[in-house]
Amino acid sequence: MESSVSGIADMMGLAGKVALVTGGASGIGEGIAEVLARAGARVVVLDRNLPQAEAVAAALGGGAFARALDVSDEAAVCATLSAVVAEAGAPWLLVNCAGVQDRVALLDGTGADWDRNYEVNLRGAFFCLREAAKAMIAAGSGGRIVNITSISATAPVMVGLAAYTASKHGLLGLTRSAAMELMEHAITVNSVQPGGVKTPGAANATGPVGGRALDTPVMGHNTPHEIGAAVLYFASALAGRTTGQTLAVDSGFLLG
Repeated sequence: MESSVSGIADMMGLAGKVALVTGGASGIGEGIAEVLARAGARVVVLDRNLPQAEAVAAALGGGAFARALDVSDEAAVCATLSAVVAEAGAPWLLVNCAGVQDRVALLDGTGADWDRNYEVNLRGAFFCLREAAKAMIAAGSGGRIVNITSISATAPVMVGLAAYTASKHGLLGLTRSAAMELMEHAITVNSVQPGGVKTPGAANATGPVGGRALDTPVMGHNTPHEIGAAVLYFASALAGRTTGQTLAVDSGFLLG
């Protein structure tokens, strides 16, 4: 059994490779970081909450470390990723997981609500993608970029998520455009669409109530580690010719 497990890890091709995970201090990002670390990657946990990010990195081991990062701050993204590359080398993988989900009824929405979702979920993802891709190209070894979008980008889920849903639609567009532009550098760009995921943030969310249940009677809610498994596929050697694609991990929600 041990040789079989080792063989699977070798097939993933992530041993010792640097993997950046934004929003990695909690929820889905933490689950993704844990899966990647188990696959042998050296994970860099990037999050606004540095103490929590450091705790996650310490638990991961394998040379993981944490850095504070507000992805909506372009100068901070440039400086932080440059420092990480200087310390650990060019990343093999970037996972854009940092995000916000403010629930505000459509008719009560404001420009500030819209800007917050856009700045973190889309603009911030663009900054991180751009800087990570530059480092990958300079290293000349290719790489992987995985954007965490949402099933909201395919089908409306609940009321109060107009700005969030629009930002995630934009992230799908960024994924496909970046995939086209970066494939000549052997960099793939894909996205994972989570359905309902059990996280502290989801449990404590406030705002308008209404919409469809995010789990299914048979399969229930998804877990952060299940989202991590989808990311692992896109990050691995198994997906070397897969780019511009989206994988929904939603317990069958989009079937209904």
